[in-house]
Amino acid sequence: MNSPMSSMNSNSNGTSASTTALLGRLFDDATALLRNEVQLAKAEFLNAANEVKTRAVSMAAGGALLAVAALVFVTAAILALAEVVAPWLAALIVGVVLAIIGAILLSAARKRLSSGNLERTKASLERDANVVARRT
Repeated sequence: MNSPMSSMNSNSNGTSASTTALLGRLFDDATALLRNEVQLAKAEFLNAANEVKTRAVSMAAGGALLAVAALVFVTAAILALAEVVAPWLAALIVGVVLAIIGAILLSAARKRLSSGNLERTKASLERDANVVARRT
């Protein structure tokens, strides 16, 4: 015979089973969602990496062409100057001018590099060291 208590126990077990099933389904759905998100992120990352690679190749090709163009301009300057002075002297003059320009650019870059772009960081580290020294 079915008593009200046995009916209650079976209803309770049914609710428990459906709750377990719902939680299991929720976990499965969350796992699938996470897996899909990871796959999407992976695909987007690969797409971005391929795009960066393509742009880097284009930039490298452009840089190489600019270097070739610079060499052509140097040759043109030497040949133009060779109309006025001896060819060896024209090449020497152009070489010296380029060396001077390169030295000036290098010197300016070195000064900017060592001129303390890290002054705020240096000051912050000194303040931190002073605070630590006072606390100890």
